[in-house]
Amino acid sequence: QVQLVESGGDSVQAGGSLRLSCAASRYSYTRNSMAMAWFRQAPGREREGVAAIDSDGSTRYADSVKGRFTISKDNAKNTLHLQMNSLKPRDTAMYYCAAIEGYTRFGGSSFPAASHFAVWGQGTQVTVSS
Repeated sequence: QVQLVESGGDSVQAGGSLRLSCAASRYSYTRNSMAMAWFRQAPGREREGVAAIDSDGSTRYADSVKGRFTISKDNAKNTLHLQMNSLKPRDTAMYYCAAIEGYTRFGGSSFPAASHFAVWGQGTQVTVSS
């Protein structure tokens, strides 16, 4: 099974930037690009989708991060990235990388449900102070 390992989490001040990465092992992007996503969960809050990208490169973003976050895949390096700019205290959370093995295209315009993602990483902590 695919294994996902996140990195890049840190503590920053509001207005700062971070770049999260998710390395996938035991899978070759070049053979069949997976659909992947970033989710986050803060203490006392529900898990929420942040950004997602399907096998064809179509992206989805939560309204709260549009214009500030950018998701991208480096298929040659089997790595998913999340560039986060203009960070706010509200962005403080544990960020998780998730994947759907096999070719997947997102339908419609809504954010894919977490239940669709079978593979999850352990998470990386992002803390934004005011």
